[in-house]
Amino acid sequence: MIAPCGMNCNICMAHLRTKNVCDGCWSDNKPYHCTKCAIKHCELLEKTEAKFCYECQKFPCARLKRLDKRYREKYNISLTGNLIYIKINSLDEFIKLENDEWACNNCGKLICVHTGICSGCNQKIINID
Repeated sequence: MIAPCGMNCNICMAHLRTKNVCDGCWSDNKPYHCTKCAIKHCELLEKTEAKFCYECQKFPCARLKRLDKRYREKYNISLTGNLIYIKINSLDEFIKLENDEWACNNCGKLICVHTGICSGCNQKIINID
């Protein structure tokens, strides 16, 4: 459930919603705009084995830098930082860290990065501007 760009699909609003749930970047069941993702369908990325952008010779490319800037400014997370963490520490360690970081203190379910709302208790946990 970790996209090539470093996005944790488990905390995405498309995955956390109750109808038409997205199964992540690697699945066929995702929103239309995700099927056209320039990063997921990058010709250089498709040549790597693990399919993460950090393995690319152009890491971080202009596309990833733009996406990373948008996520840093709007949601206070760095996708490039996520990828570097995965490269250094492993995918499993990143997932453990994310599960702890995005768990709601009220109910333990995941908080949506895009809305700041808990997927379990529906409380606004993080203010997203």
